[in-house]
Amino acid sequence: MSANQSPAGKQPTATYDSAFLRACRREPVPHTPVWFMRQAGRSLPEYRKVREGIPMLESCMRPELVAEITLQPVRRHGVDAAIYFSDIVVPLKAIGIDLDIKPGVGPVVEKPVRTREDLARLRDLTPEDVSYVTEAYGLLTRELGATPLIGFAGAPFTLASYLVEGGPSRNHEHTKALMYGDPQLWADLLDRLADITAAFLKVQIEAGASAVQLFDSWVGALAPADYRRFVQPASRKVFDAVAGYGVPRIHFGVGTGELLGDMGEAGADVVGVDWRVPLDEAARRVGPGKALQGNLDPAVLFSSTQAVEEKTQEVLDAAAGLEGHVFNLGHGVLPSTEPDALTRLVEYVHTHTVR
Repeated sequence: MSANQSPAGKQPTATYDSAFLRACRREPVPHTPVWFMRQAGRSLPEYRKVREGIPMLESCMRPELVAEITLQPVRRHGVDAAIYFSDIVVPLKAIGIDLDIKPGVGPVVEKPVRTREDLARLRDLTPEDVSYVTEAYGLLTRELGATPLIGFAGAPFTLASYLVEGGPSRNHEHTKALMYGDPQLWADLLDRLADITAAFLKVQIEAGASAVQLFDSWVGALAPADYRRFVQPASRKVFDAVAGYGVPRIHFGVGTGELLGDMGEAGADVVGVDWRVPLDEAARRVGPGKALQGNLDPAVLFSSTQAVEEKTQEVLDAAAGLEGHVFNLGHGVLPSTEPDALTRLVEYVHTHTVR
C-alpha cells in the first residue's frame, strides 16, 4: 500500500489528517509541520532530570520513562510529531550482542563482527525481544492522541559499521576493508541486519507508529557507486518489508548530498536532507514523487533570534516549490541548544507558513 492511500478497509486514524502525515503524503497542509531529530534529549533540563543516574540502554527499556521522555518536547515545543525515544543499537542489544553506550563515546561493541563465524551471533529479532517497546507505544499513543508518533531504526550500513568497527569511527577502515575485501560476507551481513531492522520497525508500526524513519548516520562516507552496490539493496529490503503497512517511510543520512537520488530510490516516501544542500537543489537530485525533510543547520540555533529567523526563512523559501516539506534540522539537536530557541523556531515556522 502506498503512503498516499488511506488504510484499506480501516477507518482513518486520529493522526491521519495531521499536518505531518499530510506533508509526508505530499498533500496540502494547514502549515509546514515541524519536528526535530533528537528533540527528546540532553537539550531539555526535564530530560536530564528524569535520566539522572540511569544508563542510556537501560532508559530505553523502561516503558514509563521512554513515554515521558518522548512526550517532553511535544509539551514544551508544540512540535507536529513525536519521535520514539530509543537508540539505533537497541535491537542489537535485544538479540544478545554484547554492547554498551558509553557517555562521550557512543555504542561500543565488546567483540566486533568481522568473520563469517561472527555472523551467526546475529539471530532474528522477535517481538518478545523488545516487549518494552510495545508497552511504551501503548502508553504513548493513548497520550498523544492526534499527534503522530514516529518510529525509527538504524539502517543496515550504519549498524554494520558499529558492529565491524566495534564503535564509532572516523574513517570506517575496518568496515570498508570488509566491504571491498569480502563482498559476499558483507552482503550477507547487511542482509541479516536488514531482516533485524525490518522486524524492529514492524514491531513499532504494529504498536502504533504513524511513520518510520531509517537513520543511515554514517553512509555519507561512501561514494555513490559503492552505495548502490554495497548498501542500497539492504536499505531497499527494509523499506519493502514495511511498505504494506501504508505508513510514510523516511530516509535520512548525514553528509549524503551526493547520495540523495540513490537514497530516494531505496524506497522511502520522504528523503531527509542535511544542511549542506539547499532543499530546491535536493529536490532536483531526488526527483519527483518524494517529499523532503529538513534542513536548518543545528548550529544556527546558537545565533541571535534574528539570525535564526533569517536562516529559517531561507529554508522555507527553498522549500516553496516542493511537493511536500517537513521542516527539521539538518541533523540532531545539539546537546547545549537553548530549549527556548527550539520553541521559538516551531512558532516561527507555523506562523510564517499558514496556508
